[in-house]
Amino acid sequence: MTRRRARGQHFLRDGATARAIVDLVAPTAHDLVVEIGPGQGALTGELVRRAGHVVALEIDRALAEPLRGRVPGAEVVEADARTWDYGRLERPTGGRVLVVGNLPYSVSKPILAALVAARTRLDEMALMLQREVAERVAAPPGSRVYGSLSVLTQIYTDVRLALRVGPDAFRPPPKVDSAVLHLTVLAAPRVMLNDDAHFHTVVRAAFARRRKTLANALAAGLGVSVDVARRAVASAGVDPGRRAETLAIRDFAALATAMMNP
Repeated sequence: MTRRRARGQHFLRDGATARAIVDLVAPTAHDLVVEIGPGQGALTGELVRRAGHVVALEIDRALAEPLRGRVPGAEVVEADARTWDYGRLERPTGGRVLVVGNLPYSVSKPILAALVAARTRLDEMALMLQREVAERVAAPPGSRVYGSLSVLTQIYTDVRLALRVGPDAFRPPPKVDSAVLHLTVLAAPRVMLNDDAHFHTVVRAAFARRRKTLANALAAGLGVSVDVARRAVASAGVDPGRRAETLAIRDFAALATAMMNP
């Protein structure tokens, strides 16, 4: 098995799909675009034709070198998108910083987490993921697939599932469907947070034991007694008997505040 197959990388080959993905962020000559996982360049060429500058992050040297020859207008950087320093990005005068990519399935969640963490440097993203993962990111409260990935993305961005893409658009065809998310970074978190890291910890703890009630899940995840967790949840105005998937983002923010000094 090749390294790229092990990462779950399937190369986009359909030109209409590539154009539809780029259309979501509509780059102009004033914009800087970071492309993640350019592979054989289906998106790269379209981006270079429309954006002011394109930085393509490709972890595989065997793909990076041919891409430089195929799309000379792109700056191809051999780098891991999970750990690349997005903090170096500078917003062009009068322009935006956009991220576009066909994310390798096996590392899509850590890449998304890195992008959300770098949100102050970014404006919009169009990201192709496995459809199941994309649906989780965009899921509303009460949905069967709503979870920590949904909350920790949606508190910082507007998310919509914009396109569904079948296996035939790729080479080799994956065994699952794909989907493209359009994310717009918010100027400030959707709900004011006292401590982002603590909020993340509380959200993950709440969803770590989905079958448990909220108070029991938080007690187990945060290492406090059930009574302490129940009192803190109630003080946040939330029924301790509810389950995490029924809570809106504002409820999690209230919980995080209450759990700071339970």
